[in-house]
Amino acid sequence: MHKARLTAVCVVILFTCGSLAKPNGQKNKKPKQVVPSIECDVRAGKIKLPEFIAKCPANCKETMQRVYGTGVFASISSICNAAIHSGVITNAGGKVIVKKMAGQAAYKGSQANGIRSLSLLNWRESFTVAVGKPKKGVIYPTSLDYSPSRPPTVKPGQKEAKAPPAPSALPATTVVEPITTAETEPTTTAAAVTTPQTITTGTTTTTLPTTTPTTTTAKSRSAVHKVRDAGSIHPYFASLASAASARQSQSGHGKAQAFRGSSAIANRFSPRPNTGLRRPEAGSAVRRQPAPSGPGFNRVQLAQPERNQQAVQTNPTPRGPETDAARKSLPEMTHTRVEPLDAWKPEVNPFDPAGFNAREQDSLPQAPEAISLGDSNCKVDIAFLMDGSWSIGKRRFKIQKDFLADVSQALDVGVAGPIMGIIQYGDDPVTEFNLRAYSSSRELKPAVDKIMQKGGLSNVGKALSYITKHYFSDANGNRGGAPNVAVVLVDGWPTDKVEEASRLARESGINIFFVTIEGADENEKQNVVEPNFVDKAVCRTNGFFSLPVSSWFGLRKTVQPLVKRVCDTDRLVCSKTCLNANDIAFVIDGSSSVGTGNFRTVLQFVANVTREFEISDTDTRVGAVQYTYEQRLEFAFGQYNTKAELLNAIKRINYWSGGTSTGAAITYTAEQLFSKSKPNKRKIMIVITDGRSYDDVRAPALAVHRKGVIAYSIGIAWAAQDELEYIATDPDKDHSFFVDEFDNLYKFVPKIIQNICQEFNSQPRN
Repeated sequence: MHKARLTAVCVVILFTCGSLAKPNGQKNKKPKQVVPSIECDVRAGKIKLPEFIAKCPANCKETMQRVYGTGVFASISSICNAAIHSGVITNAGGKVIVKKMAGQAAYKGSQANGIRSLSLLNWRESFTVAVGKPKKGVIYPTSLDYSPSRPPTVKPGQKEAKAPPAPSALPATTVVEPITTAETEPTTTAAAVTTPQTITTGTTTTTLPTTTPTTTTAKSRSAVHKVRDAGSIHPYFASLASAASARQSQSGHGKAQAFRGSSAIANRFSPRPNTGLRRPEAGSAVRRQPAPSGPGFNRVQLAQPERNQQAVQTNPTPRGPETDAARKSLPEMTHTRVEPLDAWKPEVNPFDPAGFNAREQDSLPQAPEAISLGDSNCKVDIAFLMDGSWSIGKRRFKIQKDFLADVSQALDVGVAGPIMGIIQYGDDPVTEFNLRAYSSSRELKPAVDKIMQKGGLSNVGKALSYITKHYFSDANGNRGGAPNVAVVLVDGWPTDKVEEASRLARESGINIFFVTIEGADENEKQNVVEPNFVDKAVCRTNGFFSLPVSSWFGLRKTVQPLVKRVCDTDRLVCSKTCLNANDIAFVIDGSSSVGTGNFRTVLQFVANVTREFEISDTDTRVGAVQYTYEQRLEFAFGQYNTKAELLNAIKRINYWSGGTSTGAAITYTAEQLFSKSKPNKRKIMIVITDGRSYDDVRAPALAVHRKGVIAYSIGIAWAAQDELEYIATDPDKDHSFFVDEFDNLYKFVPKIIQNICQEFNSQPRN
């Protein structure tokens, strides 16, 4: 009995499980991600999706499509070339995940993977790229929604309702199509098809576009608002004319009349030119005020004959005292896009010999103003330190502002040229505006005029410390690749010391100019806090960086000389620092005594030293030679122009193994690397060896010393101390190092960097 019950229970369970199972043994299949393809020239800003996946074709690098930024790119960048620049894909193409984000300031340019990205002061939208492998459960759109580069035009063949062709008595009417997203419309809506024909109502015959109401089924439409045709009469005024005609027909007054551009009714409702409004930009969005509404209002819908149109609802002005008030205000259109001029134009007004009337001219869309690129031969980041002390007085402060306004105009400020900011100093410095605040000379002039005098002392030293620590930063618009210039305007002399603050500024790569107005005479020199403060502060003491002015009234005469000097980038020598002005050659011992494991430790040391420098084709460059009995050039100066590429190249160096010929390696390095060094670079050689050389090192070392090469020698384990001293530049204690074990190499990285910078900063400043 129990067995029978147990058997029945098992059968029920099996039956239940079987019924829950999917028919035919089907399993849950993951939806397959379909990846849409894009072309090399597609920019992220053209795709109206916040995050998507796309497939890039091969050989996009050859198209030279522009990229702006590094890591985070401006949305005007090519998606595929940005992906190649970031290393997400190769030139063979591949899948890319694009994620958009808010716009940023100061996009940095760089060279990576054969793509040169450009710098950009700011942009409204950014994006990042990632490898095209979606996370588990994430499905991206299978098609991409593109923003149109221009509003689509309607061709005559694209008609929803055909109408018999007839000459229009009115000029063409603009039709506005308001479309709302995610909004439920009624199941029926009144559409209008207008055909110009003669309609008799009562006793009045009027030649007008006739509105024939039809019933159509409403469909959800995307949120795009267009002005389909650029006509000569605003739809609001056309609706008023139609309403007036209808009232006239109903009352039975008047004779037949054909409205034209010069008719009484048309002129009555003509829009008046409004000189107080700002010029509309093409494609810009304008807000529309709601038209008057009330129980007595009728809905009038106008459409252009022989064209594909959607319903438009406007409210004509009712009879009564509200009519005049409604006529005076021109309602704006909500988020409208103006059709380009070459799309389609209505027939010419026969009464206007110029081809279009004044109202049509007022409604023509204006092209947006181009972004100022500026003078590309003067790409510098300039900070002006203006004297706001009480000693200067209001009149002289105004002269100083006029001088800065003139300089801003002469500089031709722009995103690809010079950019400038202003700091006013008194007791303490205050930023009036930073480097990224204004991107054209036209914008700068009114900004300078608004500056108010701060007052206080003339603490120039404090101001120089401020710009070194805070002003030339990425957040303030510093572009990195452009020289940094500080122009100090001072009335008489500073009230604090400037020497130490200036030294730190110079070591940070800031080129300091001084414009001294009405300096101290012989009787006043005893009051100067720091004698010879100009020579202690400027970048070089050769006179190029200082402009003395005898009188405030002669300050404007220095505008052109100052602009010429700050734009002479070849002479802005303080832009070069100990970290960005070198050609460094590593000479690496690859002999058998080193071993594979220790060789990797040596490469790590080389990488650690390299990381401390600013790497690019115009900054510090690095080359490497490995030697045994023979020599091998691992990579030359300028072969890798980004830090990431250079570190990867160091990591890929293969251990050679063999004997030790250090002298021959030094000669080979001089021939293969330093013979191709740039004249404005400091030549530095770092020799790493673990034993005595089989050949002489003295003659090769002396030869490179005479060519201006600064040599460092690093010996490990069995290296000969006397050979290390022969190789090293004098004094030996600053250029020669020895460690017992390879694992202790890392300890000398800070010491080597410190010595390189001390020697650089101790160079004479004349």
